[in-house]
Amino acid sequence: MRKNVAAVLALSAVLAIGATALAKAPSTRIHVGNLILTFGGDVSPKAMPRNDYVPVTTSIFGKIKTDDGTHPSALREAVVDIDKDVKINARGLPSCRAGQLEAQPTPAAKKICGKTILGSGNAHVEIEFPEQPPITIASPLTVFNGGERGGKVTLLIHVFITVPVPAAIVTQVTIQRKGSGVHSIARVPVIAGGSGSTLDFKFKLGRTYTDKGKKVGYFEARCPDGKFRATARKTIFKNEAKVPGVVPTTTLAGSLFVPCAPKG
Repeated sequence: MRKNVAAVLALSAVLAIGATALAKAPSTRIHVGNLILTFGGDVSPKAMPRNDYVPVTTSIFGKIKTDDGTHPSALREAVVDIDKDVKINARGLPSCRAGQLEAQPTPAAKKICGKTILGSGNAHVEIEFPEQPPITIASPLTVFNGGERGGKVTLLIHVFITVPVPAAIVTQVTIQRKGSGVHSIARVPVIAGGSGSTLDFKFKLGRTYTDKGKKVGYFEARCPDGKFRATARKTIFKNEAKVPGVVPTTTLAGSLFVPCAPKG
């Protein structure tokens, strides 16, 4: 009993920390059907040159819920564009393959691909089987460098669940320069045979390293006009758990402005 109480208290503490972060960072809220998506982010340092790119760290978070308390549809794909004042450097960094992370719990994944880690945080997943109360699972979230090929950079986001059986969820994010900005597509695999849905995620992403004798950042940015714009062109949710009264597919879209401070 004491172990169960401790687990509940620990989960409550993690959720409280996540709620505090959501309150402080820029965010936007989108409501379609019974689904509510809150997403946002921030950047550090705030002050950066107007014209020269410098290494930065970004914080990214999302929260998914329903307005009627039912099990939310599962996040399956997110297409996000970021303006031209952000760029990515992956050249010279060690990389990891998705196959190396699949079926691996978090400690093993870090041991196998530790040199490729770009960021970390936490996530919560809800599993709901028919005629059973929902189960909330907390997991560390780790971001690995998946390498660069053909002008496209890949991120691998690893989360591990224990219900109904131990399994790794490896989300692949493909990023490329497109037009005047950065274009990314994240594809989330089916969780627990369709009974699982992401409730929230929060992580920091960024790393500095040396490439050909020069210190560079995985993420670099400049601040000519005091803000960055991130646009969720298409965020797709699937009602894989067959919740009554909910449409099979829900698509959400929205934009977010993250402030920065120009200098120089």
